[in-house]
Amino acid sequence: MKTIQLLRLISIINSLLIIPACSAQNPSESLLEDVLEDLSVNNGTDNSVNTPNWENELEELSNRMQEPVNLNVATREQLEQFPFLSDIQIEHLLAYIYIHGQMKTIYELQLVEEMDRQTIQYLLPFVCIKAINNEPAFRWKSLLKSAAKYGKNELLTRFDIPFYRRKGYEHTYLGPSVYNSVKYSFRYSDRLYAGVVAEKDAGEPFGALHNRYGYDYYSFYLLLKDCGRLKALAIGNYRLSFGQGLVISTDYLMGKTIYASSFNNRSGGIKKHSSTDEYNYFRGVAATVSLAKDWDMSGFYSHRSLDGVITDGAITSIYKTGLHRSQKEADKKNLFTMQLTGGNVSYQHNRIRLGITGIYYLFNRPYEPELTGYSKYNLHGNNFYNLGIDYAYRWHRFSFQGETAIGKQGWASLNRLQYSPVQNTQIMLIHRFYSYNYWAMFAHSFGEGSTTQNEQGYYIGMETSPFAYWKFFASFDLFSFPWKKYRVNKPSRGTDGLLQATFTPRSHLSMYLKYRYKRKERDWTGSKGTLTLPIFHHQLRYRLNYSLGDVLSSRTTLDYNHSHSQDRANIGYQVTQMISSQLPWARLFADVQGSYFFTDDYDSRVYVSESGLLYTFYTPSFQGRGFRCSVRLRYELNKHWLFITKFGETVYLDRNEIGSGNDLICGNKKADVQMQLRIKF
Repeated sequence: MKTIQLLRLISIINSLLIIPACSAQNPSESLLEDVLEDLSVNNGTDNSVNTPNWENELEELSNRMQEPVNLNVATREQLEQFPFLSDIQIEHLLAYIYIHGQMKTIYELQLVEEMDRQTIQYLLPFVCIKAINNEPAFRWKSLLKSAAKYGKNELLTRFDIPFYRRKGYEHTYLGPSVYNSVKYSFRYSDRLYAGVVAEKDAGEPFGALHNRYGYDYYSFYLLLKDCGRLKALAIGNYRLSFGQGLVISTDYLMGKTIYASSFNNRSGGIKKHSSTDEYNYFRGVAATVSLAKDWDMSGFYSHRSLDGVITDGAITSIYKTGLHRSQKEADKKNLFTMQLTGGNVSYQHNRIRLGITGIYYLFNRPYEPELTGYSKYNLHGNNFYNLGIDYAYRWHRFSFQGETAIGKQGWASLNRLQYSPVQNTQIMLIHRFYSYNYWAMFAHSFGEGSTTQNEQGYYIGMETSPFAYWKFFASFDLFSFPWKKYRVNKPSRGTDGLLQATFTPRSHLSMYLKYRYKRKERDWTGSKGTLTLPIFHHQLRYRLNYSLGDVLSSRTTLDYNHSHSQDRANIGYQVTQMISSQLPWARLFADVQGSYFFTDDYDSRVYVSESGLLYTFYTPSFQGRGFRCSVRLRYELNKHWLFITKFGETVYLDRNEIGSGNDLICGNKKADVQMQLRIKF
């Protein structure tokens, strides 16, 4: 015990070496941006329709920075919300507090096994150390009294105003081109959340026609957490995630990135739905109850209307965008209903975790889509089910987790093994098998495609820091599609390899070089599906990050893409410079970014990430030749008032029109301004 006290004293002294790094910049925000950028780029090819909406995740992490987790009472579920913490690190952190008692200082994290310097820097903005005493038993009266006294209110509104006119506004779109959303939220600690969300997309009418009650989309949520044996209770709109996501998951902070910890799909359970996403949520009631020390049981019921197309009394397609700008789109609104019910039973004791998840959902009309080509094995009918068993086991430096699920037809299985042979080194092995006829409407898990269907593959990745200031990541994925896919008229296969070296000589200076190779097959244009050829992609990126205290930071990005097939080759490149600054005499923050891009075609397109408004992330893709510039200003009058405005403009040098159809813009320029106001009270 004396040795521990001595080490704690040493850790406090060593904290002087870390404090400058933390005050100079917030590496956690940079890490999160890199993870989301990777997920956006990797999902950009096959998931253009269902682009992930990260509002919920970003809002939760932002709130966590405002109210850090007290590590002395932190639960495993609270620590699992941080994508940069591995299962092994979480296990050692909880064990350290259990064995040695309460932490005295945040910098005692240096004594926790497997906690490296970089992970500590990522974690610091989200956690704190507070002494705890024996807390009284939970009482509803005390909760309501404390919530009324200490609860926090937030009002957030956003306007997007374009300085261009699309062709659809001439005769097709029914409303103005301005986007607007309003969000009110109430929060008390981690116990009580409530809020209302209203949104009108650009082109949708406000207070008229099919939106005579004002906005096009309304959402309400109420979430109670950790109220005695009641671990969670959601009323209104909510999200669900259990196991590895093969049965049900509406979380998106996982997938192929250059961070090994982001591959872990943690069971999020029941969460509030506070974003403007109009598709990936449930509406009704859900609850999780602690049956015993190691046993939890969840149940949920949802009843909601969905958009789609009805032909001869049957549902022929489900419309997922949430846009109701034209009469044709408005005619698809709320045409049928879906009821969903199910539950989860989980057991967790020491190193073992087991769970069973089942859902049953039915439509009020038969679902009869056109089953031809690659969609031949999609389900049809009016009632469906999925049942899955998830499992996890940790032993020393090994971590194993997986899930196996069945549906009305077909089955799916995902298993991952993580091993840390030495500190600062992780090896990940993932095998997934999603049969061509497996169908789960709200499943989301690891894979090359956008759905947990028609895919099998083997993935290996390694992350290591063998030298001071250096981190290396390498991965290789061998995947195949047993049945046809969009633009691939036969079974196909592919490979995906990635190498990245990151060098961080100073806390204010870092850089990385990344190379990615991908091979996939695609039908040859004009062959009508009779000829399928491989397409090869090579991507090279260099990024340099530099900061000068709290006053100035800079990010330089260079991208080069090379795409080739049997008889043609295409290139694309982009140069982006971003500068952020804080005026020392005012609470004004400014981000200025400029990009020049050149690509031969869509296959060689480039992606450019930008700082956005609160709880948003923007990574558009560009093809052709032109440049993009943006300016974002953030002004904090005080702790109650925050105003953000962002201006962006894209200028193409190789065309006189942008887009096509109703989205056609006459001219080569596309500019808009976004404004956001937040009031806390």
